[in-house]
Amino acid sequence: MPSAESTQASAHEPGPVLPTRQDEVAAAGSELIGGPIGRRALLAASWWTPVRVIALVGIGMFALGLVQKAPCYHSGWFFGASSQYTKACYSDIPHLYQGRGFADGLVPYFDKLTGDMPYLEYPVLTGVFMEVASWLTPHSGTMQHQEQWYWMVNAGMLMVCAAVIVVCVVRTHARRPWDGLLVALAPAFALTATINWDLLAVALTAAAMLMWSRGRSLAFGVLIGLATAAKLYPVLLLGPLLVLCWRAGRWREFGSALGGAVVAWLVVNLPVMLFASDGWWQFYRFSHDRGVDFGSFWLIWSQESTDPPSTDFVNTGATLLMVLSALGIAALALTARRRPRFAQLAFLIVAAFVLTNKVYSPQYVLWLVPLAVLARPKWRDFLIWQACEVAYFLGIWMYLAYTTSGDAHKGLPTEGYHWAIALHLAGTLYLCAIVVRDVIRPERDVVRRVGDDDPSGGVLDGAEDVFVLGAQARAPHDEEPFEGPRTEWGGRPAALPEDRSL
Repeated sequence: MPSAESTQASAHEPGPVLPTRQDEVAAAGSELIGGPIGRRALLAASWWTPVRVIALVGIGMFALGLVQKAPCYHSGWFFGASSQYTKACYSDIPHLYQGRGFADGLVPYFDKLTGDMPYLEYPVLTGVFMEVASWLTPHSGTMQHQEQWYWMVNAGMLMVCAAVIVVCVVRTHARRPWDGLLVALAPAFALTATINWDLLAVALTAAAMLMWSRGRSLAFGVLIGLATAAKLYPVLLLGPLLVLCWRAGRWREFGSALGGAVVAWLVVNLPVMLFASDGWWQFYRFSHDRGVDFGSFWLIWSQESTDPPSTDFVNTGATLLMVLSALGIAALALTARRRPRFAQLAFLIVAAFVLTNKVYSPQYVLWLVPLAVLARPKWRDFLIWQACEVAYFLGIWMYLAYTTSGDAHKGLPTEGYHWAIALHLAGTLYLCAIVVRDVIRPERDVVRRVGDDDPSGGVLDGAEDVFVLGAQARAPHDEEPFEGPRTEWGGRPAALPEDRSL
């Protein structure tokens, strides 16, 4: 039962942010379902709460993504070299059922495979996910039948991950639950959800962000450790968190998060490291030895140059660019006149990895979608970026159709694919630039314009600075004039007006 103190505090909490009153694109889009919500609407008076509505919308969009894969489910994965590309319904899942030994009952990392890949080339927790799905797959009937079942079982498990992601995003920014619709309705999210197993790591990362926003640093660390055991990118979030905790003097909370992440990662990985070390190293060997691949600017360089860069050069160059990007983000965090929000820096560091990496598979957009929504919940900017990602999604399959169709040349030639890559890079850079602008000019940040400080920041929300760099960060935290509520540095959010257009 809540105490009198908490009840009194909650009575003065500002109301939720309604996108149809704050975002012109959301308001225009709401005309499809009756228009913006009225001033006298009874909010939270129905069973249809935002989290339930958005979760159902997300599941519905996920189901539409499954329908989009239907042509491959029936034929494209099994017949014809290029049909799965011309129909844009490719998925790794059915192909790796047999290709990575699941059809034969081989144990990932312990049993050696035949062919060019000696062991499963995925992190351990993803391998466990794949193995559990194989246990649930009937090992009878034709191989096509088994591969169809394996994809459906994985799709069901990934749908749970998608629902977790949506719910976590809705609950992370407590005053902005309807921002979760951006995740639920993201077209690139639905199109790429079942290409591979990335949603597992994305769900664990989204849950970690929720835990940090609630001040549960140890739970955040455990979830980040598990997410890193499923995919490498979540460990990057510890970098921005280190800098923000340094600026706010929250070393104890960061230490708890770091310790939880290390222990959780070791619990998953140590048994395989000790008893199947060759199999465990396969993911890291493959990542290092893999040459320039789809979706990166390195590929454009390689295909347009008469002297393409070597794999070692690309590895070194990508690492150097990533380190420089991380240093730039750290400098931004320590010199900004107002401490950046955690979600902003989390998005920037993962986006930097995506932009500088030697490969960009189309499902990597899933890594960015929840972070983008938390960093910049503005419908216009989000949809511009999503349009670029959908164009890339179509571009890579049309390019593969072109390269696998022989003399027929059905699809997109190399030059056209390079434009698709450039569009993906431009869209991601655009969103990064907008987020950086919001950090430099916090009065332009749509989250802070309504009176919040850092709703996903947990112990960082409203905290004072103890360490900054540069004269600007030491100056008084005055913002440029703008209409609407303000929040002083370290203060509580102001009340939210009913009508405000951004």
